[in-house]
Amino acid sequence: MNAMGNDRDAPATKGDLDDLETRLRGEMSELEARLTEKMRDMQMKLLHAFYGFAESAQARFKAQDDTESALKQRLTCLEGRLLEVDRRLKMPPAA
Repeated sequence: MNAMGNDRDAPATKGDLDDLETRLRGEMSELEARLTEKMRDMQMKLLHAFYGFAESAQARFKAQDDTESALKQRLTCLEGRLLEVDRRLKMPPAA
């Protein structure tokens, strides 16, 4: 009833095993290639996310640096004005 190639109870020959090994190696190679591609895609997505975070953090740090610089300029101006008032009142600056 069954053709010889479809008899599941027939013993496997060395040729059958070699064919199976070749087929499995090919499938494993294809799987490896797909996994490698997926891993590269994930790596690129992570890098893009980190770059986006770094750019926003850099913008925040720059804004903070600009604010700090402006505050230092204002403080320097106020200290200069206070020194001028002390001079006019002939008061020595406190140590």
